[in-house]
Amino acid sequence: MAASDHRTDEPVVLVAHGSRDPRAAEAIRGLARAVAVARPGQQVLASWLDHTEPDPTTVLRDLAAAGHSRVILVPLLLTAAYHRRVDIPAAVAAAHESGTPIRVGITEVLGPVGDEVDPALLAALRHRLAEADPGRFDALVLAAAGTRDPAARASVGRVARALGATLGMPTRVSYASAAPPAVDVAVRRLRAAGARRVAVAAYFLAPGLFHDAVTTAARAAGAVAVAAPLSTAPDLVNLILHRLSHAFVDREIGGSR
Repeated sequence: MAASDHRTDEPVVLVAHGSRDPRAAEAIRGLARAVAVARPGQQVLASWLDHTEPDPTTVLRDLAAAGHSRVILVPLLLTAAYHRRVDIPAAVAAAHESGTPIRVGITEVLGPVGDEVDPALLAALRHRLAEADPGRFDALVLAAAGTRDPAARASVGRVARALGATLGMPTRVSYASAAPPAVDVAVRRLRAAGARRVAVAAYFLAPGLFHDAVTTAARAAGAVAVAAPLSTAPDLVNLILHRLSHAFVDREIGGSR
């Protein structure tokens, strides 16, 4: 559906993974506020798949009960792994129990779509790096949360290659969980290969224990800078707007099929 088909009476529901760390939820709420500022007159709501309320099923049911006939759902996910393939469709399907019909448009995730890495995502990563250390560095580690899904890891690799190409330097991937290498291993490998100033880009949407651990381990391994999570970076807001302006899948929940 084209951008011109979107109406400001269609609420936008952002769906984040969720974390036990309260900083993560506050960052997502801030992101929702930033998107709302960029979409004047359109309701923008935050939801979480785990740890934080409300969950997307509850938000969809409440919107349907309030009389909305259509909602746009944006997965705040950096890969199209299990949460996008299973959890989000399950949350949408669970809203069927409300008995009130509502159409749900689901956008692509924020990470790569196929082979394409959105320029706004790369810009957000670059700007966070510049904030962490405005000086020069000669190698980069893209630190991600981690996944056992090979396709999701491949998409992280595409982001690393694209980011390295835009910066003109060797770039490696690291993971905070589920897959090797850890960030300290990746930093040490680059330093052993001759890099003198290694920086770490944070492929995280929000602060939390993973980002804290990455920061500590990277600095202990000799990294000169560790970027902050993307959070409310203006380029991330632009990326969400870009997702909202492009084709998405419609699904009706509740009522007759």
